[in-house]
Amino acid sequence: MMENNKVFKLLKKIPEGKITTYKEIGLKLNLNPRKVGRILSENEDLENIKCYKVVKSDGKVGGYKLGIKEKIKRLEKEGIKVENGKIVDFGRRVFRFS
Repeated sequence: MMENNKVFKLLKKIPEGKITTYKEIGLKLNLNPRKVGRILSENEDLENIKCYKVVKSDGKVGGYKLGIKEKIKRLEKEGIKVENGKIVDFGRRVFRFS
C-alpha cells in the first residue's frame, strides 16, 4: 500500500500537457515498471490521480482502466497529440522526476 501512495503522489507532480512513463516512475521509486502498471490499474480516484498521463517508454499509449479510447481522449484534452497509438513529440512531452 505504501508503494501505491508513492506512485500516486508522483503522478500529482506531472504538469498539464506532460506525460511520464512506467519506467520513469519505476526508476524514481526503485520499482519494476510492470509493478507500476499494476499499481495504476488499482487506482480508484481517476479524476484526481491522473494515471492516463503514464505511457510506455516507446511512446505507445498503453492500457487504461477506462479503455484506450478514453485515455487518448484525456491526453488530447491536455494538448497531447496521439497518432496511431503513439504520443507525437514524445521526447518533448516526457516529464522526468528530479
